[in-house]
Amino acid sequence: MGVPEEIRQVARPENTVVTDNGGDGPRRFAVRERDGVEYVPGGNPRPRNGKVIGHIVGGAFVPLREKAGSAGPDCLSYGAVALARDCLGDLLGDLYEVYEVKDAQTIACIALLRAAKPGVKCSRLGTHYRRTFASVFFPGLALSKDSVCDFLQRLGRDGAKRRELFLRRMARAAGHAIAVDGTLKQDSSRVNDLSNFSYKSRVRGETEYSLIYAYDVELGEVVAFGVFPGNSTDAASYSAFIRDSGIERGIIVADKGFPVSSLDEDIRARPGLSYVTPLRRGSAKAAAAFGGKPAEGVLEGIAERVSWKKARSEDGTWLYWYRDSAKAAAEDAAYLDRSRRRGGAFDPAEYEARREAFGTIVLESDRDMDPLTAYLAYADRWLLELVFGLHKGNEELDACRVQGDFSVIGSELVNFVATNVTCRMVRRMRDAGLLEKETYGDVIDDLQSAWRMTSAGAGKPRSDDGLWVHALGPAMDKLERLGLSEPAPKPGPRKRGRKPNPDKRRKPKGTGKRGRPRKNPIPQ
Repeated sequence: MGVPEEIRQVARPENTVVTDNGGDGPRRFAVRERDGVEYVPGGNPRPRNGKVIGHIVGGAFVPLREKAGSAGPDCLSYGAVALARDCLGDLLGDLYEVYEVKDAQTIACIALLRAAKPGVKCSRLGTHYRRTFASVFFPGLALSKDSVCDFLQRLGRDGAKRRELFLRRMARAAGHAIAVDGTLKQDSSRVNDLSNFSYKSRVRGETEYSLIYAYDVELGEVVAFGVFPGNSTDAASYSAFIRDSGIERGIIVADKGFPVSSLDEDIRARPGLSYVTPLRRGSAKAAAAFGGKPAEGVLEGIAERVSWKKARSEDGTWLYWYRDSAKAAAEDAAYLDRSRRRGGAFDPAEYEARREAFGTIVLESDRDMDPLTAYLAYADRWLLELVFGLHKGNEELDACRVQGDFSVIGSELVNFVATNVTCRMVRRMRDAGLLEKETYGDVIDDLQSAWRMTSAGAGKPRSDDGLWVHALGPAMDKLERLGLSEPAPKPGPRKRGRKPNPDKRRKPKGTGKRGRPRKNPIPQ
């Protein structure tokens, strides 16, 4: 059926033709431009229709327009991902040195989103990628659920590149103290060999896998990691991790009861490797070594007031005794409070026996080292615990969201980058004084509320450039204090006092006559 006459008579651009697409929608009658002429052998030339330039709707020509949103959003969430991108720093450079450029950017982008959006799932990465400036910083990435799962699997298969990345990170930590510790992560998958019952499963009731990290104490960052089955013993996992990651120097910080003798062979093969482990209070080894020996000094260069002494045990290891006066006073007060709550059940002999141990800790090591070095190696272990807390709590990476062995390893590699980015973000917030009255999550919430026009690009913004969208005062203040936005220039100080009134200026002296006028003025 041809195009009705009344449709063909509607005014439209020259050299066009109306075609009937069928149906009854608004785009039924399409207006196409003439694209040229086709020559038919043995026949007359006939015009060739080109692209659609509009439609006849309601008796009028309507030009073709782009669909809404086809050009992308005009504004995106800026603050949180900008801070995470700023904290990538040399991590992004190391990724470029090891991985293909698009793979490196995908690792960095997923890590950025996990740090800026705590608890984000793989199935939601694409959504947050499209609604934040991550799509401006790393454009053109495929972050759908299937794409991410396939990428993590490929990432986990390549152990050679993973080891190369660890070696680069450890080279940056050359000369620093390296602490090694581990944690357990829940993984209820039934299709990988890493998920298994650990010694803590009787309490948690979940299968887990073991995650071991090497941690730069001075930089406060992770330099290497290893993933092991949940039922693997600490001794076996630590030994395998030391061999696989290429750690040649550092201090292994172990928990109480860890069998350090199981690492003797690894430590002897690596002269720069040693261990520090705490002894239980009341240890016979510590009592025999110190036996009434007075304190030898006070640690310098730290905020705490800690006295120390050291001695060599009968089996040749070195023992370091420390007493923190503040912790001793707190433990003393807590003991007395408990006695008072129990209705005055106070045992003087027990109190005197226990008071000697209040605020004390004894460390054992295979090396003769400075007491301050041994103390900081163990004290900074709590920084490592903080990293694990961020890794499992703030980022909510406790439950594994991938299934296969290679996917677990690939996801942990991304978490390795995300954890370092998170540590840097926390330090940046702390240095800016933002964590004195607010939590890390509160600051992230405020930063996420700062949206910016995409036309601004990825460059560093100014607070007065007019490209911000509903960025409230608290968010802008945080952006400026974190160095993510250049503050607007402030006006100079105002002069004190009132402005002079031009109508009431004081007349210059000598211009007026004084006294009463004469009754009979003297002629001039």
